Amino acid sequence: MTNDAPALAAKDEPVAVVDATTIKDDGKMPPLYAARNRVYPKRVQGLFRRLKWAALAVLLTIYYTVPWIRWDRGPGVPDQAVLVDMAHERAYFFFIEIWAQEVYYLTAVLIMAAIGLFLVTSIGGRIWCGYACPQTVWTDLYMWVERRIEGDRNARMKLDKGPLTGGKVAKKAAKHGVWLLIAVLTGGAWIFYFADAPTVVREIFTGQASTTVYFFIGLFTFTTYTLAGWAREQVCTYMCPWPRFQAAMMDENTFVVTYQDWRGEPRGRLHKDEDFAVRGDCVNCNQCVAVCPTGIDIRDGQQLECIGCGLCIDACNPVMEKIGRPPNLITLDSIANQERRAEKKPPVFRFLRPRTLIYSAVLLLVAAGMVGTLMTRPNIHANILRDRKPLYVPLSNGDIRNGYTVKVSNRRQTARTISMTLTGVPGATITVVGGAQKSTTTAFLQVELDSVSTYRVFVTAPKAGLDGESTDLVFRFVDTVTGKARTYETVFRGPEK
Repeated sequence: MTNDAPALAAKDEPVAVVDATTIKDDGKMPPLYAARNRVYPKRVQGLFRRLKWAALAVLLTIYYTVPWIRWDRGPGVPDQAVLVDMAHERAYFFFIEIWAQEVYYLTAVLIMAAIGLFLVTSIGGRIWCGYACPQTVWTDLYMWVERRIEGDRNARMKLDKGPLTGGKVAKKAAKHGVWLLIAVLTGGAWIFYFADAPTVVREIFTGQASTTVYFFIGLFTFTTYTLAGWAREQVCTYMCPWPRFQAAMMDENTFVVTYQDWRGEPRGRLHKDEDFAVRGDCVNCNQCVAVCPTGIDIRDGQQLECIGCGLCIDACNPVMEKIGRPPNLITLDSIANQERRAEKKPPVFRFLRPRTLIYSAVLLLVAAGMVGTLMTRPNIHANILRDRKPLYVPLSNGDIRNGYTVKVSNRRQTARTISMTLTGVPGATITVVGGAQKSTTTAFLQVELDSVSTYRVFVTAPKAGLDGESTDLVFRFVDTVTGKARTYETVFRGPEK
């Protein structure tokens, strides 16, 4: 055995296997936790920045103003255009009213949102993340406040590294004060979607709001302030699941923000009178990195952290113009077209592809089904619940009686009179408990506006007309004003023949 050979381990003694590449020069293992490198995005101007400002303005205007839009639905009904009324189990969206038992409409909306996101991603990559995601919108707003108070990238970096002075404290206090104000307004606006906005505002400022209202305002204030002010890009990188599987919706024809390495390499500092025939267009100015809200280098290729905002394009184009080179060294393009451009071939744009057609078809199918059911859903809806104990009651005259609980919902804003008749069981009569008529073939039910009325109903029938243990029975409800009818099938139970 040579002197530099490792000694043999003793019998039955475990041997630790360590990857030498993970050991530092000082022989210590690297830490398992890496501290955050704070990102200081630089202010930039250009097409994509203007698009982001436009998206921010439109989305925030919608969010903060929609709860204040009024919509007259008649007396005794909320006049807020968009409202989720948890107390009365209703959801209102302008002229549409959804009841709690119609939660499948919410399911359809969520399915449409998911499929729509899949479709948009398959065409334009992470355009949702870069322009419409709430995390992006509020982070943009917070960074705008930060720049207005503390200055641009270099000024903020210098301020953070500098000593604690009165000026620094004043700027930090002002920034966080505005951040908290925005967070409170955000939390308050979210509450307005679940309660009448003017009423809640008055109750909040007079101290009459419920503990639940104050709790949720505080909760959303905290989350907005923390995620948009402190976490920022860490939400996109570590907390959001979408970057992990959004690549499954993309292919080589999806438009993404990309660096044209076939044109930019080899990169390097530009020297006077240097010939671009022997070098790439990228001058290694790192402006694309300085403006990136997640702090990545787009020249390294597609990355998990890239939200597809395109600000790196806005940062690169002025540099290209300054050195006299064509714009869009960083551009919005597909991988397939980049390969074609590298080979000096014209680009081909394929928006209609199997995945986009499938997503579009599913989206249209769900939307058509939802609209169709909304347009054809009845204004009268009944639910028939037959008594389980006892199954039937034999009467002294030989007739058989079954008990039912009948629930009739009236989705209109006017009270209605509904006639109820029976078919299927010969000689059957109806008795509504508490009604004026004791036993009849047709009962009239008074249904209050926008409510569910519950009735206790007894159906009595001669034993001779029954088929045995179970006879099909049909309840028929007719609106006495419009004449529209609905039928519901159930069974009438009796003794064995």
